Amino acid sequence: MKVFIAGHNGMVGSAIYNLLSQRKDVEIVTRNRKELDLLDQVAVKSFIKSQNFDTIIIAAARVGGIHANSVYPAEFIYQNIQIQNNIIHYAHLFDVQNILFLGSSCIYPKLCNQPISEYELLSGKLEESNEPYAIAKIAGIKMCESYNRQYGRDYRSIMPTNLYGPGDNFNINNSHVIPALIRKFHDAKLNLDSDVKVWGSGRPRREFLHVQDMACASLHIMDLPENEYQQNTQPMLSHINIGTGNDCSISDLAEIIKNVVGYKGNILFDTSKPDGTPRKLLDVTLLTNLGWQSTINLNQGIADTYKWFCENNKKFRDD
Repeated sequence: MKVFIAGHNGMVGSAIYNLLSQRKDVEIVTRNRKELDLLDQVAVKSFIKSQNFDTIIIAAARVGGIHANSVYPAEFIYQNIQIQNNIIHYAHLFDVQNILFLGSSCIYPKLCNQPISEYELLSGKLEESNEPYAIAKIAGIKMCESYNRQYGRDYRSIMPTNLYGPGDNFNINNSHVIPALIRKFHDAKLNLDSDVKVWGSGRPRREFLHVQDMACASLHIMDLPENEYQQNTQPMLSHINIGTGNDCSISDLAEIIKNVVGYKGNILFDTSKPDGTPRKLLDVTLLTNLGWQSTINLNQGIADTYKWFCENNKKFRDD
């Protein structure tokens, strides 16, 4: 099986690459940004045409936390839609039958039933801070479904909860909550700071999935027989939630990271900063019924992530 992993250098893409490379019956093809600009329609068309892929995994995306989404909304909607459009359309034109599209749980409305089932998609208003990114990912789901319905393709979509782990972005200005807090507590420990400020009230609840679990879940869904996937989804509701089924408050998360890092100071919550969605816990009943459950708990995963950060933190710059 010949597989192209778009975004193989990112946190999720690299985890999928490492896991998939253990299979002897798979030929993996990758391209870095200098070799292939996924925003370039002509380049993507030429590249896919020149190959004979069985499967494409779309793990490439412009991503970031609340700050980055708020500052760069145009880039988030344009770049993500452009990447998806280029890959999915030319995959179809050059007869790539299988795609695995990676989205995000931010596709769901800000205020919806908890835990969030796949049926909540398009049932309400999105969280304002990441609406452009969410709309792009919803478009990706619907694009996959549309090519399935019209052309009989097998393009699957999976929606992970908040991801973290080795290879994450620890830039203090545009990272997600776990790497941002790891960086903050680590720097505060080194600088002997008396306190660390955490954005928001600390009350919102979030679910977190280690990237190695995400890679395992991705390949599990990719490997499902087509009839099993179709029997458990619908033509216009075909995405599958990927998560742990458990959440915690940002306050509790900060305490866990503080203890893992070994910081001895105080935690202060900056209520002038936005909280985002009050709660975001995925209903993973469908995923569980399809035979997969997460194995890495939050304490273990954060300790693993902090160890990786300490071994690689010279790479991170905030300019």
